[in-house]
Amino acid sequence: MKKWGILYAIADRRMGDEKILEALLAGVDMIQLREKGQSAAEYLRDAKWMREQTDRTGTLFLVNDRLDIALASGADGVHLGQSDLPVQEARRIVRAMGRPDFLIGATARTAKQAGLAFAAGADYIGSGAWYETRTKEDASLLSEETYLEIRKAAPIPNVAIGGLTPTNCLRPLRLGASGIAAAGGLFGVDSVTGAIRAFRERLERAEG
Repeated sequence: MKKWGILYAIADRRMGDEKILEALLAGVDMIQLREKGQSAAEYLRDAKWMREQTDRTGTLFLVNDRLDIALASGADGVHLGQSDLPVQEARRIVRAMGRPDFLIGATARTAKQAGLAFAAGADYIGSGAWYETRTKEDASLLSEETYLEIRKAAPIPNVAIGGLTPTNCLRPLRLGASGIAAAGGLFGVDSVTGAIRAFRERLERAEG
């Protein structure tokens, strides 16, 4: 995965397949399938569909929470929350299955969580929420001080997440975020392509 300038889409097929396909064609770097309330069979069906679409565009594809679904669908990686399978166990499993290139991302809202994920072999960290978000209404907001501690504890790519839009995403980028993850900021707008262009402008501005 890229080390800087990452644009990471968080998708649910209920957002609309047309919008997901538009995001892939417009050039997001990574896309995560995050679905709640689905059976394992339904989640796997949607993951296989996403794998087919990302194969066409060369986009990195990850599955949220479920290592089994990620492996069964042929995904490039998995993103694990604090209540999911531990990163260390996930890394052991994918190595045993001959997938040393398999990406493992971890959610970290504290420096301790970030340090443990890094030591366990996480490839990147996702940290937030930066602003209120409808996709995770119970998410607590992250302070800038805590974010800087997280970045210090885990010297690997960190993707900021939580209520981010092209208008407000410069804040985490200026604090060292490697990129932006967005759900509503990409799929909850009239033009997905327009949102991606705007995010790219912000990423380039922060890099410069």
